[in-house]
Amino acid sequence: MFPSLNSVLILFSALSFLGYGSGCFLSPYMKREFERYRLASQRTLVGGLQCCAAIGLLAGLSQPWMGRTAAAGLALMMLVAVGVRIKIKDTLLQTIPALIYLALNAYLGLAAF
Repeated sequence: MFPSLNSVLILFSALSFLGYGSGCFLSPYMKREFERYRLASQRTLVGGLQCCAAIGLLAGLSQPWMGRTAAAGLALMMLVAVGVRIKIKDTLLQTIPALIYLALNAYLGLAAF
């Protein structure tokens, strides 16, 4: 039996944010990016929140309220990320990933769990 589309989207988002959140702690590139965002002091907080939310998405597979809460938190985080990218004058191409993850996690929070 194949997993549902919603389950695939949940796994995709969770794995993405586990990777991105971990990168906030481990990657010199992410350190430079947060300096560019003018959020260097928030890098470990953002990474920790992303890892926790990713785990919350996975927990939502058995506890839907956790998944909805985690997805809503990630959607809010991506809304702020879009605002940051606009503020620092990133191009639309640079902003599109945040927009996609905003839409994905808004959908997950509203309809997937």
